[in-house]
Amino acid sequence: MASPRKSKGTKAPAILQLPHNNWRPRWYQEPIWNYLDADGKRGVAVCHRRYGKDELALHRAAVAAHKKVAAYWHLLPEIAQARRAIWNAVNPHTGKRRIDEAFPEHLRRRTAENEMLIEFRNGSTWQVLGSDNFDSLVGSSPYGIVFSEWALANPAAWAYMRPILAENDGWAFWIYTARGRNHGLTTWEMSQAEDGWFGVRQTALDTDVFTQAQLDSEFRQYVADYGETDGQSLFAQEYLCSFDAAVIGAYYGAEILRMETDRPSRITRVPYDRNYPVYTSWDLGLDDASVVWFVQLVGREVRWIDHYRTRNRALVDVARDVLAKGYVFTEHYLPHDVEAREITSAKTRKDTLEQLGLKPIRPGNNKIGPAERIHALRNLLSRSVFDAVNCKAGLEALRHYHAEWDQKAHTPRKTPKHDWSSHDADAAGEMAVQLMDRSGIVRMPAIQGTYDPFRIGQPAYTRQLNAEALAAEDGFDRPWLRHQTSGVDGYDPFKH
Repeated sequence: MASPRKSKGTKAPAILQLPHNNWRPRWYQEPIWNYLDADGKRGVAVCHRRYGKDELALHRAAVAAHKKVAAYWHLLPEIAQARRAIWNAVNPHTGKRRIDEAFPEHLRRRTAENEMLIEFRNGSTWQVLGSDNFDSLVGSSPYGIVFSEWALANPAAWAYMRPILAENDGWAFWIYTARGRNHGLTTWEMSQAEDGWFGVRQTALDTDVFTQAQLDSEFRQYVADYGETDGQSLFAQEYLCSFDAAVIGAYYGAEILRMETDRPSRITRVPYDRNYPVYTSWDLGLDDASVVWFVQLVGREVRWIDHYRTRNRALVDVARDVLAKGYVFTEHYLPHDVEAREITSAKTRKDTLEQLGLKPIRPGNNKIGPAERIHALRNLLSRSVFDAVNCKAGLEALRHYHAEWDQKAHTPRKTPKHDWSSHDADAAGEMAVQLMDRSGIVRMPAIQGTYDPFRIGQPAYTRQLNAEALAAEDGFDRPWLRHQTSGVDGYDPFKH
């Protein structure tokens, strides 16, 4: 391990002004700078490319660290990105590292390159971190946090950090470019609605970073490189701060938008109907997220009634949380490795979970890859309805889930991008693949139903949906009707 770089042989001047080197916020940055400088606690900046977001945040941290002795963090979505984009970043206009411009050597006691940490002479610290492993940071007590590229980060990071800042009376500053209607939009809306919050949303037309001729040229180049549809979306996202621009390569964006815009909307409140059993599908992680979806099949509808996500929890604890929800379950769909034997006990995970009462478990097929899961889920979404509250976090992940981008070919790759949304998408895909085995689900012809979300759960409406489904399915095999729920023998939803 390399030893920390110490600031030796550098005498501190009698007076050192911050921000350093006569840096001043640009005129269009002044509103958010002035808010934070006046001890504002929740600042949001949704801004176009080349706005100077990170430069603004670095100088803000330098000033804050010398107003109050405390720990300060600068978080990017991934730790590798944090080193490249912040710690090692060089200002092309000066040839100097950006951290050296914001945090002059005179102020430092030591600089730890491996940890990407600066300790100041007054006792404050500033560190660059990745929000992809935010849960490992819990236990620390930062006073100020910058969430850079927030729209690409794991939204659960704020949920973990919020209590820490609330206890410390600390501040948070979100800086990002729009990435569709995800948590970035939610954070922006909070800045406009919540007392004490402050937000700016500035497009390239609101600043003087680019001339109109430069913007016109950028637009033409985007269209030439990515095609008309994707090029327009990317330009609107990068330069016009549009939350409505499509996320390029998103697998389920169009399907979810259709569910949102259907009238009545298929993203609404969907209460648990005790007349029907619940199916679960899982994606497991120990050092990462574990996700569970909860679904009911009512007539031809697939009702996603609940969603569960946790991190760094033992599998048995996750199972206990699921069983504690009080639903009547019929089957649980888990990844194929649930049948792997543990070295210590020689038992499979499946055996352990079924002993806890989570049964029956149906393991997945290890020969089915991401492409099959994506295709199956796209088909299933056409007849799905989601609970807007219980499934909010899961829907956000499905909106974000997208293909890796090939920078050379300017097209999405054939493989999904592995990030915070992958676990939710994999669990939902597992549900779709497992239900595809039931020909009564995938072979149901489309029918002209009388779907009304405000009548979900009413016995008369449930019987009506069942009658419509029976009429539409006449002649089709429905082996899934023969499956039994836990403790209810001979369960047949069409008899209720």
